[in-house]
Amino acid sequence: MDDDAPALAFDEQDLLPAVAQDVDSGEVLMLAYVTEEALAKTRETGLAHYYSRSRNELWQKGATSGNVQHVEEVRVDCDGDALLYRIHQEGGACHTGYESCFYRTVDGDVVGDRVFDPDDVYE
Repeated sequence: MDDDAPALAFDEQDLLPAVAQDVDSGEVLMLAYVTEEALAKTRETGLAHYYSRSRNELWQKGATSGNVQHVEEVRVDCDGDALLYRIHQEGGACHTGYESCFYRTVDGDVVGDRVFDPDDVYE
């Protein structure tokens, strides 16, 4: 990183939360976590890479589903403890088939659009 780049405050598991936001609509699509390696791969390839806490591995968003995220810009918050990936999303961002992972209210009302059938994608 450049000498003027803000210091990043990775947590005790060496992770930072990263919010993916559609660069055109401004909609928040998902929240995931990144390691230094995931951030470096994102910057190197222009495709969103994250760290799966459940699988304990680096992953490229859309590698299985084809619903990749093209990263336009990576921003860091004022404390250096969260990132914002400003992206162009192909297909849906959510593994459940919805455009956004934030497709329902806390009362359970579905307010988002399902854009693919996960059974067809994740066999």
